[in-house]
Amino acid sequence: MALHRSPHRALTSTVPAVPSPLCPSWGAALLAGTVLVAACSSQPPAAVAPTPAAADTVTTLGRTLLPDTVEARPVGPPLLPLPDTVPPPDAVIHAARAVTVCAGGDVMLGSNLDTLWAARRGVDPLPDPDSLLAPVRALVADADIVLLNIEGAIGEGASPSKCRRGSRTCYAFRQPVEAAAALRRLLPQGEVVGNVANNHAMDAGASGFEATQAHLAVAGVYVTGADSLATKVATASGDTVAFLGFSTAQAGPDPRDLVAVRRHVQRAASESARLVVTTHMGAEGRGAQRTRDSVETYLGEDRGNAVAFAHAAVEAGAAAVIGHGPHVLRAVEWYRGAPIVYSLGNLLTYGPFNLTEPMNRGAIACVALGATGQAKDVVLRSTWQVPPGILAGDPTGRAAMLVDSLSALDFPATGSVSSGDGRLIAPEPAKPLPSPRR
Repeated sequence: MALHRSPHRALTSTVPAVPSPLCPSWGAALLAGTVLVAACSSQPPAAVAPTPAAADTVTTLGRTLLPDTVEARPVGPPLLPLPDTVPPPDAVIHAARAVTVCAGGDVMLGSNLDTLWAARRGVDPLPDPDSLLAPVRALVADADIVLLNIEGAIGEGASPSKCRRGSRTCYAFRQPVEAAAALRRLLPQGEVVGNVANNHAMDAGASGFEATQAHLAVAGVYVTGADSLATKVATASGDTVAFLGFSTAQAGPDPRDLVAVRRHVQRAASESARLVVTTHMGAEGRGAQRTRDSVETYLGEDRGNAVAFAHAAVEAGAAAVIGHGPHVLRAVEWYRGAPIVYSLGNLLTYGPFNLTEPMNRGAIACVALGATGQAKDVVLRSTWQVPPGILAGDPTGRAAMLVDSLSALDFPATGSVSSGDGRLIAPEPAKPLPSPRR
């Protein structure tokens, strides 16, 4: 049955409290400039929103809304079982000749560069990487290929200091060597790709960046984002998917140079119909959930225009675009038949990360790419983290609700539409109005 947005699906509908085995009660909180779900509170927090000027309001679906304000909409039954129960492969995902790519956002399995944070919190600074990743395995079990953003270097020993003494905005991360092999064991019957185009890939210097790639390669993890050439990954069935990573940081090709973006993507697309482009860009934090067609800045840095980049990548031949970097979830848009996931947020970030709402929300996005690269839908699997970075699947599907709401608000014509069974599909084209009778 065809699906479309209708006026009764109000963007500001209230989400009722949903019980969770890890949290006594849940509620939806509405804060200015922020889409978030408040967890582990006995009472829903009061809505706080300053009164904007008249020019700051917009009308959509017949209602006047603040452009930076939205609550998650209920979009159907829970999307996921608990992590220890894996559903049978979805018939849509495993269509004939389709290759399933499941992508997650930022992953950091502890850091050996600074363990003082762990001592202050009384937790293990470097827990077993396999144990940390255990909940992820159930969420990607039906994938042919898993794509993850490697948030930080991988290695050991002495390294140059990245942060100035006393800095409160600089963080340096380096995961233990064991993390590389643990990442590979996520999908024993498939392939794992690690993106190293991000702002923490060179936290241990240029030599540490090279060491990260070497450790991943030795473990059998494919690497993308180290240069402007696509990484080709062959599945057990002989099908090939190419991956190409971008970042506004030192590591990886620059997504702000749209002329170069088109050149790199066109070259890769000419060799692989199934091309997944991934990027680490955008502002960060609770105020960065909105996706706008404009340049974003963070701490004085130019973090690029994610919409312009993604559209350029699709126009040049990308079959799908996967974003991360803002540490929060963002909208999903369908552009020229290709899904664009603007940010998957934090997937598994064990360490001194801020995991308050909504930074504790993440998701795994699974997309099936046909022989010519076409994608029918995206299956979004909701996750959340408990500090200092313990991951769990979220059977309430709260992250998917947030993404659905953000998609409707930021891309009313092209944003993904929830089918109610866990899939995010392309919206129906707008039908022309009937000609008036003469």
